[in-house]
Amino acid sequence: MKQRIITISRQFGSGGRTIGKEVASRLGIPCYDQELIEKIAEKSGFAKEYIAEHGEHTTHGSWLASMFSTRDMKGNSNQDHLWNIQRNVILELAEKESCVIVGRCADYILQDVADCLTVYIHAAPETRAERIVKQYGERSDSPEKRLKDKDKRRTSYYEFYTGLEWGAAQNYHLCLDSGVLGLDTCVDIITKLY
Repeated sequence: MKQRIITISRQFGSGGRTIGKEVASRLGIPCYDQELIEKIAEKSGFAKEYIAEHGEHTTHGSWLASMFSTRDMKGNSNQDHLWNIQRNVILELAEKESCVIVGRCADYILQDVADCLTVYIHAAPETRAERIVKQYGERSDSPEKRLKDKDKRRTSYYEFYTGLEWGAAQNYHLCLDSGVLGLDTCVDIITKLY
């Protein structure tokens, strides 16, 4: 019997990680976010910091730039190797237990192999900018620039490895505006649907 999985894709600053952890807590199942990075590090030999930076973002701003990044003799980049390991870890987790997986294209990876509820969390830029300042503090770059950069890199990564449009409603079972609904309401909706 297939495990029941919730995947949460999210815009930077939308609270998707917080929502995922709270859903998992309420359901009594594991949430894989930072824990996923640790598992990928164990399997790959890459440093956790490298995985955190490159495991769901392109280094460059577009899929075209990613395509022409440094490659080995077989045409694979470090990011391609990381993608394959990450994919295998996600598949192993989904086979082993019901869980929540945040980010890392898990919605795409598990689409045909697990009983999945795929969720996309988004919010208005102003709401997200306010949240990242509260969560992560002020930085030299403006919050708006940080949002734009992070989302651009996530978009490129997702589209490069899946061939799908990141954030497009048709790619998810559920799209929630955490800025309008609030984090607790998002958690309630996902938990009830599960």
